[in-house]
Amino acid sequence: MQRITVASLLTFSLLLSAQAAPAAEPALPSGLDEPSLPAGLEIEREQPKLPSGLEDSLPQLPTGLGEEDEAEWGGKMESWADESAWQFDGFGEVRLGAWRDRQPFQQSRPLEELRLHLTTERAFDTFIVNLGADLLYDDAWQTSRPTLETGEGWLDIRSANILFSPLDAVDVRIGRQILTWGTGDLIFINDLFPKDWNSFLIGRDDAYLKAPSDAVKVSLFDERINLDLVYTPRFDADRFINGERASYYSTPLGRIAGTDAVVVAEKADNWLDDDELALRLYRNVATYELALYGYNGFWKSPAGANPVNGNAIFPRLDVIGASLRGPLLGGIVSGEVGRYDSRDDASGTNPLINNSELRLLLGHEHELIANLTLGLQWYTVRMDDYFAYRQTLPAGMAVAREKRHELGARLTWLALDQKLTTSLFVRYSGSDDDYYLRPKVRYSIDDHWSGEVGANLFSGKKPHTFFGQFEQNDNYYAVLRYGI
Repeated sequence: MQRITVASLLTFSLLLSAQAAPAAEPALPSGLDEPSLPAGLEIEREQPKLPSGLEDSLPQLPTGLGEEDEAEWGGKMESWADESAWQFDGFGEVRLGAWRDRQPFQQSRPLEELRLHLTTERAFDTFIVNLGADLLYDDAWQTSRPTLETGEGWLDIRSANILFSPLDAVDVRIGRQILTWGTGDLIFINDLFPKDWNSFLIGRDDAYLKAPSDAVKVSLFDERINLDLVYTPRFDADRFINGERASYYSTPLGRIAGTDAVVVAEKADNWLDDDELALRLYRNVATYELALYGYNGFWKSPAGANPVNGNAIFPRLDVIGASLRGPLLGGIVSGEVGRYDSRDDASGTNPLINNSELRLLLGHEHELIANLTLGLQWYTVRMDDYFAYRQTLPAGMAVAREKRHELGARLTWLALDQKLTTSLFVRYSGSDDDYYLRPKVRYSIDDHWSGEVGANLFSGKKPHTFFGQFEQNDNYYAVLRYGI
């Protein structure tokens, strides 16, 4: 797929929007829109409800993985227009973690931190200002100077943007923001927005898996079809695993590495030249949400190596995909597909750059009994040009499979008037014979205080498989949080 593929999709969508008369955003069936946030953090258009009995079966992403500031014009904008005060929200927490079996190439602890998370927003006559930041002290990772791109240091700015509506059917958000779309539970195919894999693996809250984007998001709404367009003027990479916080499999060394072999990456970071474009076209057909996606940019985590110095690189990438989600068989069924075109290795003959791929995800979520929900996922990745990959693979390097299959499940139980939440998230790959477990228990003491304990557990027979490489990162954590 060439760059023109995404450009053509964008052109089509803009022409379609231009032909349509401005109209209010068509409502999605309840629960089929993107996951909602805690009260006070978003402005929603009114949505009609699904037929009786379907509302409660609609699934949500894990708490915190929705767009932190995904807000649309609506009643809250009008109610705040006359208020002069800023609207504040946030929490403070202490979070402690420990390795199950610490290795010499790991920090003494995965985390030992105090965090103050604050968000504020204010509505003016024609726009809304949104700010969100974390003040952090992490004794397990002592650093004084903040690095806003990687989230290291005592300050992490999560959001700093303005939202305005130049037309009735157009919303524009400019600045730092949390973005997400797609249907997977902790599996992202067409969501090519940055992730913070270090935070996720060492036991931070699920919300911190999503890293902020410095971008412009334009949303157009019409009775026939809707468009989300996100332009990032400078490439926003993942906060990827590089050995500093969590260990990984080093292909050049042929072993698990950590602080003894920290990955050095060469990031494309020229403004306007090294940019990203992502778009989503979506509409409802009966009770189903259908979406088409396009992306033009780079692999979000290192997917290649510089042949001269061996440094990790981010090759160019195009993605085109689709998704479906809606009620079926007493629950919610979802499907998502994405075609990854590795533009710097179109033939698959460069062993230093990832081959193109096809990714597919099918899911179903169902409430088994009252307060007990089971979500299931099947995920597969197929490598293109596998013969070329095998022919050019250097001798001694670990061999990846042409097809990788994975089963996932999330079991969630609510008890004690929903004050107690117990969940187990599992991903198992039969093709790689490895797995990942994420159990946790959370108890809400009152309207402000809550506590949580959990773990991240990995296992694999081979050190180079996706989950097997993280086997040395097994960790446990405990949290005490006070919500403002």
